[in-house]
Amino acid sequence: MQATDPVTLDNCADEPIHIPGSIQPHGALLAFDLAGALLAWSDNAPQLLGLAPALHMPLDALPLPPEVHEVAAECRDSIEDGEAPASALEVAIGGLQFDCIVHAYQSRLIIEFELRETPSDAVAAFALKAHAAIDRLKRQKSIDALLQLATEQVRAITGFDRVMGYRFHQDDSGDVTAESRRDDLEPYLGRRYPASDIPAQARRLYIINTLRLIADVGYTPAPLRGRAGDAPLDLSHSVLRSVSPIHIEYLQNMGVGASMSVSIVVNGRLWGLLACHHMAPLQVPYSIRMAADVMAQVIASLVQSIEARERSKLVEQSAEVRTRVMETLLHHDEPARALLQHAPSLCESLQVEALVVTQYGKIMVHGDIDAALAARMVASLPEGEGGNDLVERIAVTDWPQEIQAALAPWAGLLALRFDPATSGWLLGLRREQIHTIRWAGRPEKVVVAGPLGPRLTPRGSFDEWREMVRGRAVPWDATEKLAATQLLGEMHRASVAKHIETDRARAQLLAMLGHDLRGPLHSINMAATVLQHGGAASTMSSRIQASSTRMERLISQVLDMSRINGGLSLGLTRSEVDLVVLLQDLLDEARLSHADLRIETSLPPTLLAQVDGDRMVQVVSNLVSNARHHGTHGEPIHVLLSDQGDKVLLEVRNVAPEIPAELVPMLYSPLKHASVGNVRNRGGLGLGLHIAQEIVQQHGGEIAYRYESPQVVFAVTLPRT
Repeated sequence: MQATDPVTLDNCADEPIHIPGSIQPHGALLAFDLAGALLAWSDNAPQLLGLAPALHMPLDALPLPPEVHEVAAECRDSIEDGEAPASALEVAIGGLQFDCIVHAYQSRLIIEFELRETPSDAVAAFALKAHAAIDRLKRQKSIDALLQLATEQVRAITGFDRVMGYRFHQDDSGDVTAESRRDDLEPYLGRRYPASDIPAQARRLYIINTLRLIADVGYTPAPLRGRAGDAPLDLSHSVLRSVSPIHIEYLQNMGVGASMSVSIVVNGRLWGLLACHHMAPLQVPYSIRMAADVMAQVIASLVQSIEARERSKLVEQSAEVRTRVMETLLHHDEPARALLQHAPSLCESLQVEALVVTQYGKIMVHGDIDAALAARMVASLPEGEGGNDLVERIAVTDWPQEIQAALAPWAGLLALRFDPATSGWLLGLRREQIHTIRWAGRPEKVVVAGPLGPRLTPRGSFDEWREMVRGRAVPWDATEKLAATQLLGEMHRASVAKHIETDRARAQLLAMLGHDLRGPLHSINMAATVLQHGGAASTMSSRIQASSTRMERLISQVLDMSRINGGLSLGLTRSEVDLVVLLQDLLDEARLSHADLRIETSLPPTLLAQVDGDRMVQVVSNLVSNARHHGTHGEPIHVLLSDQGDKVLLEVRNVAPEIPAELVPMLYSPLKHASVGNVRNRGGLGLGLHIAQEIVQQHGGEIAYRYESPQVVFAVTLPRT
């Protein structure tokens, strides 16, 4: 008993529809190599063309009309990289009229003869209608109006009973947004078709060959004879290419007798389709089909222009909002509160229904959102300056599991971290979209015995089925995300400017403290020393001296803080720390902040050392962050900790190219030239390793780089005590 493959959508998606081995029988096909030797022909070629084909027969020896030989020669002369575009002409053979189409693909010259019953003068009249239709299309101002007019005009010049205008979504499902039909036919306007109705390989053909006709859905394929070479004959650009039996079932289930599809391709993507159906067989002449194809190209160009105009308008509005926000942030002492002043315009720019602003742990909201829920949303965001500054969530399932049950009615999040140093976030929220989609039949396909055995076949009927979509928000489109990214950039610049201003003021204050207090403190110390020799006054003098010492210590701490901010020496507070627990907590946070981050560890059960725990977290965070930014994407980061007797060895390894030898001596230097402007260096000035080295050295240890192909290794050695 022969085993059958599992029934999945791959049965449809893997079907080799570009090499069917047959053509539709309303025409004949001849295929040659580039030298003109006959390689393959359709089974009906002798009958339709009056030929007696034989393998390797020269093209010049075939009794074809002279003009066919001329066009074939021109096509062969224009071949580049095995391909040449199609050329067409009208020919008569044995009392039959044909549209002859010649093209080259994959180093095969393909000549097709498509039967035509429509007189030439009728074809010319339809072509004139198409020219007038194109002029009307160019005057449309909206995409909906453009598609509706297109369906009406294509139906007028082709004679189909129904023409539908599809518009595809990001998930490749498609809505019928325009329709022109015979009055007695059921309307399909407004229905959605699942992405699986057009498998990936069919989408590819829709893009590279933008028009396809099935003149008679009930046709019997004409098989190809001969031998096309080592590989089957690729009919991707053929006008007579036979189509998938599954698609034939699909059309028959709709009661369709003939079908034509015209692709609308925008920026290399299948943006939409003009889908034409006739309830009986219908042969549309090649010239008329090409007129419809030209109309689709005009539509694609107009769609691109309309969308660009709409994007430009949104970008302009967003720019005005950014300018106002920037001015407010620069002149306001509380940036978070300043952002709320622009909440309505920010909601419009980001296309959100509520805002949450947080900074320094303070949370403020705009819109119908509970403050407690807003706080939980903020807590769910990544921590630390190494995380993403723009976080997008579309569905409830994108949020951490512990908050999902409390989210209703919210589902979508676009969060902008405008100031990492102060945990400043701007959160835009979208509600859950509970809406009904009018699916054209159930999106699932049922398993039945189709023409190729047990497999997924098209739906048996197109009864309308309503699917409630829950737990998802409307996704942000590219224009909206661009507006968010630009707003984030402006807010970052405002935050940096504010920090520079604050640091300058702090430095001036510290200078004043150092200058103005040092003298009085020195005098107090001198007086205390004199009084200390006075017997009865010794108690008071001791208090004065203790107070002045305490004041000096406070000033030193303030100055130390300033030196730390300037990347100078760092004070350490040592205590006994279990480095295993410290690393596990840190790496768990890193995994939560970066879902795609793979970290593998080799840690002992426990390892105690006398260190400053907070500073060691800073060292490891920097090394892991560097490994994530500079390592090969998808490869794990390895963190190893081992006991070396009176020392501790910590290694962070990642797969990456070797650091150039000329850069190694400057690896721990601040403000490295190689780091400035480096797109892979998020810090921008290379201070991370410099500070890490300072911390390690002040612990009495050392940090070293080496390369063990294919891994970059940073090793930290610390004394246990």
